[in-house]
Amino acid sequence: MGGYGPPPSENKRRANKDEFEEQAVTVADDGLVHGPALPHGVLYTPRTVDWYETWRRAPQTAAFVGTDWQRLQMLAPLVDEYFLEPSTKLLAEIRLNESLLGATHVDRMRGRIKVEQPRPQSHAAPAGVADMTEARRRRMTDAS
Repeated sequence: MGGYGPPPSENKRRANKDEFEEQAVTVADDGLVHGPALPHGVLYTPRTVDWYETWRRAPQTAAFVGTDWQRLQMLAPLVDEYFLEPSTKLLAEIRLNESLLGATHVDRMRGRIKVEQPRPQSHAAPAGVADMTEARRRRMTDAS
C-alpha cells in the first residue's frame, strides 16, 4: 500500500536548488600574505595589528578586491577600541563585518568559498616506522 498523494515523478526538480553554485570561489591555503599593510599601523595596539595580519594571511583574502580591504581597514579602529575596552556592542559590529568577509567556516560555506588545503609533499614514514615501499618493490620484481 502506497502513501498519500501522487506517485513520485521521474522528472523531479529540487525545490531548494543552489542558484549561485556556479559562482563558488575556490582559494588555496597557501600561507601567502595578501592585500595592503594596515595604514597607520603604528597607531594601533599590537593585538589589532596581529588581527589585521591574520586576515592578510587568511586564504579567502586571495579573492578580496579593494572594497573588501577597505572594509577591514575601516574595521581596524573598532577592533582596536574593543581590545582596549571590550563591549558587546563593538563585538557585535566586528562579528557582523567579519562574517560578511568569510571569517568562519559557516560564513565561507554561505559565501560559497572553498578553501583547498595543501597536499603533503612527501609520504615519509613517521619516526620509528619502517618504509616498506622498497621492500615490496623488490619482492614484486623477484617474483617475476
